[in-house]
Amino acid sequence: MSAKALKNTKNTRKDALLRAQKADNALNTYPFTDISPSLVLKINPRAKRMALRLDPKKQIVNLVVPKRGSMRDAYLFALEHKYWIREKLNALPPLIHFTHGTVIPILGEDVTINITYDNTLRKTDIYLKNNELLVLTNKEDPSSRIKRFIINFAKEKLTALSHEKAALINKKIISVDVKDTASRWGSCSQDGKLCFSWRLIFAPLEAFDYVVAHEVAHLLHMDHSPNFWIECEDLSANYSRGKSWMKRHSGELIRYN
Repeated sequence: MSAKALKNTKNTRKDALLRAQKADNALNTYPFTDISPSLVLKINPRAKRMALRLDPKKQIVNLVVPKRGSMRDAYLFALEHKYWIREKLNALPPLIHFTHGTVIPILGEDVTINITYDNTLRKTDIYLKNNELLVLTNKEDPSSRIKRFIINFAKEKLTALSHEKAALINKKIISVDVKDTASRWGSCSQDGKLCFSWRLIFAPLEAFDYVVAHEVAHLLHMDHSPNFWIECEDLSANYSRGKSWMKRHSGELIRYN
């Protein structure tokens, strides 16, 4: 690392520390938590104005404040919108965690998580069988392993379906990846790289299929022109039901954590 780059890195860290200290001082000075304990103060050097942004994945509302913004004005801004903050948070569906007995939908089929704890086991093994997710584990909390299993399973299904649909239009996919996104369910780059949210695995099969068809159709049309939508419909197993479900219910997918 060059001396200039090192200096820039140090300055960035220093600025981040100063912003964190400013936020801490503000929280100690003004009763932001009285407005909502799920209100998070964030000082953003790129922000030009104050804004409230709902984060459904974390179930918080971020109060974004410019770097030189007044903390008193920030508090008054949040206080003015306290009913909006509470309304948005109360409307969020409760998070669903991967614990014993929890029922989760996998491509439209209800699957029950069945955890067997045995401290003599050397590792955690997970199997999806007969509408059960069987977890044999030596961990008291294997939720992270369950999540990893589901992510890998989602990637496997998304990859297979993407290549299947791409073959129908004689297009080549360079790669298929999955990420932990909250609002963008899929993307397609010009060089043939596809990316999806792993939480699509909790959507009904026709919705899962529609999102894959949507991104594969972008291999032919990198826009949302009439020709794109025609191709998207042709590639979808049930275009109208899949698109409608994603439009109405996709926000529910954020619950799975």
